[in-house]
Amino acid sequence: MTTSGLAWFRSSYSGTGGDNCVEVAIGAEAVLVRDSKDTRKPPFAVSPGAWSAFTVLAADSRV
Repeated sequence: MTTSGLAWFRSSYSGTGGDNCVEVAIGAEAVLVRDSKDTRKPPFAVSPGAWSAFTVLAADSRV
């Protein structure tokens, strides 16, 4: 999977310390997630639908 040229971003809740963060990039066919502390490790990919479901659950304040 080619990750060059992707725009990686972190949540605004991550702060500036860089600890315990993940970075996300939206690819053509998948959402890619990687560890911000070691960006040389390969990211894992999830479908856009799975990412959407995850973010809905993560944002749900009742969980």
